[in-house]
Amino acid sequence: MKMAEGPEGRVLIIAGSDSGGGAGIQADIKTVTMLGGYAMTAITAITMQDTKGVHGVWPVPVDAVVGQIQVTLADIGTDVIKTGMLGSAALVEAIAECLADAASMAPRVIDPVMVATSGDRLVDAKAVEAIRSELVPRARLVTPNAPEAEVLTGKVVETVDGQRRAAERLLELGAHGALVKGGHIGGNKITDVLQTTTGEWIFESPRIVTMSTHGTGCTLASAIAAHLAQGASVPDAVERGRAYLIGAIRAARPFGKGHGPVNHGWVLDKD
Repeated sequence: MKMAEGPEGRVLIIAGSDSGGGAGIQADIKTVTMLGGYAMTAITAITMQDTKGVHGVWPVPVDAVVGQIQVTLADIGTDVIKTGMLGSAALVEAIAECLADAASMAPRVIDPVMVATSGDRLVDAKAVEAIRSELVPRARLVTPNAPEAEVLTGKVVETVDGQRRAAERLLELGAHGALVKGGHIGGNKITDVLQTTTGEWIFESPRIVTMSTHGTGCTLASAIAAHLAQGASVPDAVERGRAYLIGAIRAARPFGKGHGPVNHGWVLDKD
């Protein structure tokens, strides 16, 4: 992997494409770019998707995904790896092997995308186990929402204490950091729990009542990755990533007939 003397903001995103533009690779590229980073991609799947749901998925061949990763790393290098939708165990295993060979030192932000905002399941049980065993260990940060955290850890995640227990379990599995998000837990405020090998941080914000929530998980993970790639610590990257996402939700435009996208370009208009 081509290495730099210091962080340059390069983020290699390994994830699926969203034809509606609100989540997946499209959200990732927009987020990293808006936050001053440089986005590269290895596309894992083509989805036929809009704000109402996922209407079809076509996986990209494993060799093609691995090839995208290899050539990008060999030529440009990266400061952070960010993963999103990985639909099969075979793909997860191949990516893990590729990264171990070509980018063993690059920090990884693992967003264990399992279910779309619409409720559509995006991975099977074997892929979940592969993510748990192959990608969670040694991850700089894992960013599950409450349902994903339950699947990965076996812990009930319905309260802040549940989020804490799930984060602890992810660290036991080998992750260096875990951000267990609370958006799926009821209440007037959203609480996200960050635990790392050095401490715990609690982030709280008022719940925004809106239908524009498509791609929020992808956006937050990519925002964190962009800040990490530019030298921020994990707690600072999470805090700044959350601020970007909150702004994007507040500035969302009413696109589509379902769960609309957030406004990734809101920072262009904030002045």
